[in-house]
Amino acid sequence: MTAGDGDIGALVYRTCLLLDAERFDDYLALCSADFRYRVKADSPELGKEMTWLDLDRNELADLLENVANHVRLPGRFTRQATVYAIERDDAAAAAAVTTSLIVVYTDLDGVSRLFASGRYLDTVALAGPAPQLAARTVWLDTRDLGPGSHVPL
Repeated sequence: MTAGDGDIGALVYRTCLLLDAERFDDYLALCSADFRYRVKADSPELGKEMTWLDLDRNELADLLENVANHVRLPGRFTRQATVYAIERDDAAAAAAVTTSLIVVYTDLDGVSRLFASGRYLDTVALAGPAPQLAARTVWLDTRDLGPGSHVPL
C-alpha cells in the first residue's frame, strides 16, 4: 500500500481518538516496534530545552499498563489536533508530520479548561502495509501542567 497524505493524517487523528478513549492497547498497535515517545518543552528561564519524558515502546506500554495504579486527575482529556505539514522522505520510507495540539481537561462536574498547548512532531513509517507511528515528540508550549497526567498527551 502506498500511503497518501490523507492516510498519514488519519493515523495522527486516530491516535488522538484512542488516547481520548484511553484505549491504550489500540494506540500502541499503531506504533512501530522501535517507537519512541518524548515530551519536551523549551525553558526561557534555563535557556535550553527540557526533556520531561523519554520512553521506548516497551517502557510506554508499562506506563500505560499501570495508569490505573497511579493517582490521577478524575476527569477526561480531549485532544484537538490539526495536521499542518507532512514532509515525505521516500528514501527512508518515512514522513515527518507537524501537528498543532490543544489538550482540554474536563472534570467530573463538567467544567472544561485548557490543559496544554503544543505540537506533535511525529515520524511516520511508511514501509509496511499501513502507516505506523515510529516516533512522537510532544513539544509543549505549556510548562505548568499542575499535577500532570500519566496518560500520554
